[in-house]
Amino acid sequence: MSRLDPRLLLQGYATGIFPMADSRDADELFWVEPRNRAIIPLERFHLSRSLNRTLRSGKFQVTRDRDFAAVITACADREETWINAELERAMLALHGSGHAHSVEVWKDDALVGGLYGVKLGRAFFGESMFSRATDASKVALACLVARLRVGNFTLLDCQFMTDHLASLGAVSVTRETYVALLAAAFSGGAGSAGAGVAGAEGLVPAPDGSLPSASTNEAVAGPPTEAAPPPRAAESNAT
Repeated sequence: MSRLDPRLLLQGYATGIFPMADSRDADELFWVEPRNRAIIPLERFHLSRSLNRTLRSGKFQVTRDRDFAAVITACADREETWINAELERAMLALHGSGHAHSVEVWKDDALVGGLYGVKLGRAFFGESMFSRATDASKVALACLVARLRVGNFTLLDCQFMTDHLASLGAVSVTRETYVALLAAAFSGGAGSAGAGVAGAEGLVPAPDGSLPSASTNEAVAGPPTEAAPPPRAAESNAT
């Protein structure tokens, strides 16, 4: 099988499609273009009182890009996953070029939660998150949203809707609406390579709970397809 070209991967995200594998051991990848897309409007992220207390408690420490490889490995460490070795390799290459980022959540020096995704223009494409401690993935997401708002991002793509994401303010939009939001995120200038998750400082919301405002390649076969939503975002071992 040909190796997945990271440039082709970015082109896919730019046109509203993304690759998935059937399993961790699968040799092939396929493009997916959901009929309905889950996004989190950055101004509508639901920061509950309990989550805000957790953020303020000092129970967790939050970093960015401290261990991208460990985050993606943890996200793939589950009974069913769409992240195969080839996609993991391509994501690591994107991280090396500054297009993919991670948020890590630590407790007593142990990695207990986090997320990773792709940054392009003023859009952040959330790929996957995992949690090994209660609320750890929610903490990672809340901190990501805070930084995206500071960086003047306009789109946080979550791909498939889940109950977990809905509870945090995610909404489902049509393919046509998503394409328009994507185009808007690529117009009017773009943030710097790390603007979305730049620095551990400022990752946590304000004390009152408010969030800041402010080529051909055969590695991926076939045209975009519809797919059943994979288990990407439930509060569990790997989400």
